[in-house]
Amino acid sequence: MRQFRWILTAAALTSTCALAATAPTPAPAQAARSASGIDLSGIDHSVKPGDDFDNYANGDWKKTAQIPADRSSTGVFLEVFQKAEQRNADLIREVGKSNAPAGSNERKIADYYAAFMDEAAIEKRGLAPLQPALKQIDAIASKADLARVLGGDLRADVDPVNATNFQTEHLFGLFVSHGLDDATHNIPYLLQGGLGMPTRDYYLSDDKAMVETRGKYQAYIAALLKQAGVADADAKAKDILALETKIAKAQVDIVDSQDVHKANNPWAREAFAKNAPGLDWEAYFKAAGLDQQKTIDVWQVPGVKGLSALTASEPLQTWKDYLTFHALNESASLLPKAYADLSFGFYGQTLSGTPKQRDRWKRAIASTNVALGDAVGELYVKKYFPASSKAQVEQMVKNILAAFDERVDGLDWMTPATRQKAKAKIASIRVSVGYPETWRNYGPLEIKADDALGNQQRAQKFEYAHQLAKLSQPVDRGEWWMTPQTVNAVNLPLQNALNFPAAILEAPFFDPKADAAANYGAIGAVIGHEISHSFDNLGAEFDAQGNLANWWTPEDQAHFKAAGQKLVAQYNAYEALPGLHVNGQQTLGENIADVSGLTIAYLAYHKSLGGKPAPVIDGLSGDQRFFLAFGQAWREKVRDAAMRQRVIGNEHAPGRFRAQTVRNLDAWYDAFQPKPGEALYLDPAQRVKIW
Repeated sequence: MRQFRWILTAAALTSTCALAATAPTPAPAQAARSASGIDLSGIDHSVKPGDDFDNYANGDWKKTAQIPADRSSTGVFLEVFQKAEQRNADLIREVGKSNAPAGSNERKIADYYAAFMDEAAIEKRGLAPLQPALKQIDAIASKADLARVLGGDLRADVDPVNATNFQTEHLFGLFVSHGLDDATHNIPYLLQGGLGMPTRDYYLSDDKAMVETRGKYQAYIAALLKQAGVADADAKAKDILALETKIAKAQVDIVDSQDVHKANNPWAREAFAKNAPGLDWEAYFKAAGLDQQKTIDVWQVPGVKGLSALTASEPLQTWKDYLTFHALNESASLLPKAYADLSFGFYGQTLSGTPKQRDRWKRAIASTNVALGDAVGELYVKKYFPASSKAQVEQMVKNILAAFDERVDGLDWMTPATRQKAKAKIASIRVSVGYPETWRNYGPLEIKADDALGNQQRAQKFEYAHQLAKLSQPVDRGEWWMTPQTVNAVNLPLQNALNFPAAILEAPFFDPKADAAANYGAIGAVIGHEISHSFDNLGAEFDAQGNLANWWTPEDQAHFKAAGQKLVAQYNAYEALPGLHVNGQQTLGENIADVSGLTIAYLAYHKSLGGKPAPVIDGLSGDQRFFLAFGQAWREKVRDAAMRQRVIGNEHAPGRFRAQTVRNLDAWYDAFQPKPGEALYLDPAQRVKIW
């Protein structure tokens, strides 16, 4: 499953588990929260809210919180994720004991996990499961052969507006959704890829840390090739890194990739040879199963042109070595331990600063969920997501949508023409809570209890076939893009829809027994955030039907963009690590959604009081509890390497800066009385108000 506009700041915390030989390790103790839903012990009263609201709300928690050895960060998202992880462990252990019939979803889940956990079988088989792919690469003798191998390797594993998932190890990535100008038909989108490190910056930056990382990456490439018995591994590693550096130079950056107007490039299939010469496109598209498509949209034109040219200009042997490395790299987690350990050494320790590899059963969680996420999700919601929680959250969503609608009515800068279109879009937003209406059919997917890597390979092809099949089907407005057991939330601008999976609807984000202030400040702000994505710098480009269409008057659009640039400047000033600042333009959409989402969640909270004053609980007013719940939802501790990776390649600002969103809301000033001269204080005219 893939993601569009996530609330999270890192890769998906999806979860599935089963059949561990030993019991899963217990989750770290959760913060003790009062009846109000606030962690009173986490507050650092020595910090003024107006100087640093994040450290005020979370400072005492940070003093004692420990990042688990197998994680690059910790915080509320990890706390909730571990609850889902434990639940899935219990669920799938039960499935494994049930003797489920062959071909059933339960048997596929159990067998997939069992194969992943069978280290002895994986060691015994060595590279044998990968030999067909390696032999195909070795047999490349022409540029037409290269095109066929590249096309056969295409995967549906990228999202065009999710910066954390722009990149794929494959030279290109496929995304399938409806056309930007026509919301009634699905089309294929081709996106740039080809890098083994997170973003092009890792190859091109002169920053000392990045230069050192490149050296370690080259050493890793060589070590992986040597482990596989490849001759001249050191020289080949140097050439592979040089090729990937050329790929990085050809790519466009994240900010350009987020510009949807630059992405609206439907090319006739026959035009690729002229528009992007170099690659044998006919051979490529035939191998990729796209040879019957009349039109293919090119999301990043300079990137696709540059990558195509490189297939012609670079030596064939270099491409073969590159493909060999990436075949090994992509499969390392399901190859013998020596390969998995090398992979973790670079991707876990070097890139994320994580000292300990996750236990094998935890790694199986992520792999099983990618392959069979809906199958596990169906079990999850039956046991852990009551209808009462679904109903309560759906009511919160209605309240927040109503607050947004009223907010639009009160915007003094918006003209009636734009206001009418905005309200129409609000009215047509499709909201899905908990789980999808229909579940994926895994019947054709073959899973074997003794073929871990083969299972993963077949699951990837199954997902790719599922995406291709959408090209001949009507657009599914109710399609879900993440599984119910995912701790996340998503806005789908092309569908004008929102998904709130069951697993995020847990304390401290959502507690059906907690005070309304805490629920609206935490999950309410998440809901408001996702609603607001429909009106951020990307979402505002789409109309109520999901078409790319300008529904703004020129004056209103100018005001909206000017307010956005004020927010860009505000976030540019935040320094995540010495000398490394947040990129306000790269994170603009998320920052707009945070400011606007918190605003409408606050309004909805007050509407929920029904005209009655909020009670004082634990010595805190309702507004204080609301803002504290928001600040505590973003508490986190992050390793420096992971923070660097996040700031460079993610569209979300780090959590501690997201907690400071409060400085733009007048109500926060009333609640905590920050004074001029304190670090977060903004004069009323400087506070950014977009929606």
